[in-house]
Amino acid sequence: MTFQRINIFIMIFDLKKDCYQKKRGSYSRLLNLFCRVCKKQFAVYQKDGAGNLRRLYFDRILYPKKIVHLEKKLWSSVPPLSCHSCREALGTPYLYKKEHRKAFKLYQDAVIKKIRKNKS
Repeated sequence: MTFQRINIFIMIFDLKKDCYQKKRGSYSRLLNLFCRVCKKQFAVYQKDGAGNLRRLYFDRILYPKKIVHLEKKLWSSVPPLSCHSCREALGTPYLYKKEHRKAFKLYQDAVIKKIRKNKS
């Protein structure tokens, strides 16, 4: 069995531009998300607007591919969010009723976020 090592710190991601970004004042940034327990990166996420990170919308998760297109899956088949490294529980899937969007509700202090700088 062979494994391909991918350095996600040098990958370049494009920001999604849609009605949700415009509602929040068109201020978007990419975040590297790390597990609070093992300190390993588990996702790259696009955060729109100001404020705390309380939920991860499925359509804003950019990496890893395992959880990128969850908005297209059946609700019952979406597992809770957990760290791929240490299996720590990070969030629960739910429907954000205000916008009718699928998201993970993050547990308090479960993740560490760092703003990602895209190098073009």
